[in-house]
Amino acid sequence: MNTIMTLHLRLLALGAVALVSSLARAGDEPPPPHHRGPPPEAIAACKGKTAGASVSFTGRRGETVTGTCETINGVLAARPANMPPPPGASAPSR
Repeated sequence: MNTIMTLHLRLLALGAVALVSSLARAGDEPPPPHHRGPPPEAIAACKGKTAGASVSFTGRRGETVTGTCETINGVLAARPANMPPPPGASAPSR
């Protein structure tokens, strides 16, 4: 019985070491980047343009995106035509 208990304690200790080791390694890796704000393609499409300009650019999936340049999070970028306005913004008149 004593041998079995010793074996269990050793296995438990090995498991604890493995857990702590994996947690330490996970802490060394930077978190994945979070996308906030307009994508670089939308910003590039409006470079040298003014708010209200109509533009088109190639999206991340290779599709053609059309939109209008507007200031988004302090940056002039294209808002796709099919994208709803941000909360609290008034809908454009047609």
